[in-house]
Amino acid sequence: METVQFIHSKWAYLVLLVLVLATFNALIKFFGDKEFDAKDFRISLFALITMHIQLLIGIILYITKDYFSVIEQVGGMGEVMKNSELRKLIIEHPFAMIIAIALVTIGYSKHKKKLTSKPKFKLLAIFYTLALACVLYMIPWNLWF
Repeated sequence: METVQFIHSKWAYLVLLVLVLATFNALIKFFGDKEFDAKDFRISLFALITMHIQLLIGIILYITKDYFSVIEQVGGMGEVMKNSELRKLIIEHPFAMIIAIALVTIGYSKHKKKLTSKPKFKLLAIFYTLALACVLYMIPWNLWF
């Protein structure tokens, strides 16, 4: 369980770095009217892949930490919702990260259907920026530094 926690924590740095890179790449190229090339495709794909790997690690961590027992021990979901630390750890963080991963997945999928560069970058910029905002908001910063 500690190994999974370690991997989840360290992989998160890579996920954040790649997501920031992909987001700024899309924004800069969208506003700069640049052409979409293979490098842009790889950057956006790598962001998608790293986030999905993080999701799988997070699911394994969620199950191995046995948060279901924690919920039971504190007296049910009502008590979890009253405790801000538990609520963020057990409910808000996983839910927000799933939303962020869904946004990246939607943006990536939609950009592939566009034929020209401007709409491709526009979709990536919108969805990846929303995902980045979601990730930045829900990172447990107190545990990062």
